[in-house]
Amino acid sequence: MAAPLIALKNIQLTFGGTPLLVGAELSVAPGERICLVGRNGSGKSTLLKIAAGTIEADGGERFAQPGARVAYLLQEPDVTVAPTTLAYAEGGFEAGEDPYRARLMLEALGLTGAESTANLSGGEARRAAIARALAPEPDVLLLDEPTNHLDLPAIEWLEAELKSFRGALVMISHDRRFLETLSRATVWLDRGTARRLDRGFSGFEAWRDEVYEKEAAEAHKLDRRIEREMDWMYGGGVTARRKRNMRRVAEMHAMRDKRRETRGAVGNVRLEASEATASGKLVAEAKAITKAFDGRTVVEAFTTRIGRGDRVGLVGPNGAGKTTLLKMLTGELQPDSGTIRLGANLEIVTLDQRREALNPDETVADTLTGGRGDWVTVNGQRRHVATYMKDFLFQPEQSRSPVRVLSGGERARLLLARALAKPSNLMVLDEPTNDLDLETLDLLQELISDYAGTVLLVSHDRDFLDRVATSIIVAEGEGRWIEYAGGYSDMLAQCKGAVAARAAATRAARAETAGAGEQMAAATSAGSKKTAKLSFKDKHALEQLPATMLKLEAEIAAINARLADGKLYTRDPKAFDQATAQLATRQAALAAAEEQWLALEVRREELEG
Repeated sequence: MAAPLIALKNIQLTFGGTPLLVGAELSVAPGERICLVGRNGSGKSTLLKIAAGTIEADGGERFAQPGARVAYLLQEPDVTVAPTTLAYAEGGFEAGEDPYRARLMLEALGLTGAESTANLSGGEARRAAIARALAPEPDVLLLDEPTNHLDLPAIEWLEAELKSFRGALVMISHDRRFLETLSRATVWLDRGTARRLDRGFSGFEAWRDEVYEKEAAEAHKLDRRIEREMDWMYGGGVTARRKRNMRRVAEMHAMRDKRRETRGAVGNVRLEASEATASGKLVAEAKAITKAFDGRTVVEAFTTRIGRGDRVGLVGPNGAGKTTLLKMLTGELQPDSGTIRLGANLEIVTLDQRREALNPDETVADTLTGGRGDWVTVNGQRRHVATYMKDFLFQPEQSRSPVRVLSGGERARLLLARALAKPSNLMVLDEPTNDLDLETLDLLQELISDYAGTVLLVSHDRDFLDRVATSIIVAEGEGRWIEYAGGYSDMLAQCKGAVAARAAATRAARAETAGAGEQMAAATSAGSKKTAKLSFKDKHALEQLPATMLKLEAEIAAINARLADGKLYTRDPKAFDQATAQLATRQAALAAAEEQWLALEVRREELEG
């Protein structure tokens, strides 16, 4: 086995008197693809920082292969250390190296390199940081939540780029599909220690459950042994044989100490939604609704009908208009044309994962109670706020802590706790999976599945959409939205079917327009057609066009990601105009390539009989 590029051994680290890491280990060999998983607060990001060498542990050893290049993508990178995105991306190179790949990565991610880092959106900053990490082609790439703030086209581009990456990869992510696609080994950080499974993330959860079951069985056996020894001690088992008695009593105390010091698994969040009176069968009906801003149409002639119990997912690039469509479907925003009809008895609760609804100076308890005492009502039952907080893994002493001191995961749980306490029959969830650990995501999925009302969901998490959505509304570009039955994977399959149907329709149309004389000529020359073949030029084009179309689609997605920044036009009108022109050029090129491919495919099928 090859020597490791990075090795951490017996890592010890304590914050504020509480041990965070107690003997954690990590070994990264050339070409390995490791996912680092664990609950929020388990120390994943801290362990990754120690591996990167940006912080030192209290104890243990860190080894890095001399000459090995390590690139580290932080969860919240500070891109303002450089004036422009190009300067920031080039900062990943060493002196004397040619940083040409920095510009290539930025362009692939929809950035020009001229953007001022002081005015970047969250998505732009994330893409600049990804370009900086990938451009030098490091030996080890450490990624902490790389998909945060990225839309689906950018996530899929990143997946494709990492599939072809030749170095070693260690990643932290809440995106199951991302981890399943890329990982080949799993390191589980749990209660301060690290366990390794030489399988990708797809095998992790079954393995984790086996570990918990084994621990529970061993704890039960230890409890029984302690109970037997206690019966012996207080049931007359102590005799005059003092030496043996002392040894047995010491063993019993050792067992009790071991049981007391055992760190149990972190509990699960308890999710329960307060449900209001059932809504009518019709929740919302849209007929040919259209909405435009500053001459740009974001929704055009869209029609849908949402019934009670539906779980509808909205997907599309950043800036495609998901929030606009969502607001129209809930009656918050009126369309420019078309009609919206809402059902009866709607009680709407909204989860805004941008956390704008949280007051940073308000306490956790006041956030949950609205500042009205220490009680909260959930599903008609009055509960003390400290008890309700425990359902979401908050400690009682945190009730008087201000919101501003909470971590990202804690704020996400606080938003969930507040939203679920409100009676509702229509949930509007905007990126609910952000900053939630995988176990909490499982429970949120179960909650949505069991919820008696209706759910409108905006998410870039493909696995989550597959698990909960009954239909997907997807942005097709230029304001067009199409609804597909099923989850995200079902939507992709139907999209592919639509392309195939279009090809078949094209062939049928051409066959119908062929003249009678051409059909007769084709019949008389059938024998010669069987021996005819595509020219070398056409055959080469047919082979190369799919790759060309994929490249154009990626470029279009990158440009759309750039145009998603609502401040781009006011910040840099020239860049906005350039991007708009580039988008039109790429879309025209893609349409031409698709037409050429369809024509060649039809001709090939005709020649092959």
